[in-house]
Amino acid sequence: FFFQAEDGIRDTSVTGVQTCALPICQERWTAAVVAFEQAADEAERSGTPDSAANSARLLAQAGNAALAGNDLAKARADFDGALARGLPDGLEKGEVFLDRARTLVALNELSAARDDLDVAIDMVPQDPLAWLLSATLARRMNALNLAQRHIAQAVKLSPDDASVALEEGNIAILSGTDDVAKLAWQRAVQLSPESDAGKSAAANLATLAGQKTVE
Repeated sequence: FFFQAEDGIRDTSVTGVQTCALPICQERWTAAVVAFEQAADEAERSGTPDSAANSARLLAQAGNAALAGNDLAKARADFDGALARGLPDGLEKGEVFLDRARTLVALNELSAARDDLDVAIDMVPQDPLAWLLSATLARRMNALNLAQRHIAQAVKLSPDDASVALEEGNIAILSGTDDVAKLAWQRAVQLSPESDAGKSAAANLATLAGQKTVE
């Protein structure tokens, strides 16, 4: 069974960040990266008690801008720098681990991404995106038991997210539970028929229906 999936990068409906290949977009994101990196350096030099944390936050913003502009090497370097500059454990640091994991998936460094997602889940257990990306990565790495557990948590936290429903169906079809996959994909279409997730789910339903007809 060949199905369509969304892998790796956050959906724009979740983040409000949209990637594009047009030169004007690339220039905009490149300029944003430079601005955030310069601000991070200035914050680090300020010598205030929270200078390291502020610098790390700005580098994380630079990393997200680089990721939006599809400069994966720069994104990874900025996320590395943000984590090295000393954010305290908790929500902000967990989100940086999550963002670096997204970058590593895009770079096809799946084992390193798995390590970062494990940390992110521990630090931001209420973020459904962390569980969704973890489940998606587990599926890609053929760890279906882990994928099933983590997508169940994503569904619990975000039952109205079409991307979560799509991935629930993707994992179910590989686990041999076609009825569960069908219900999940139908929910994705109902939730957001015009989104990428909804369209992928609709295509998967059509493929599944065709397969059943042949059988």
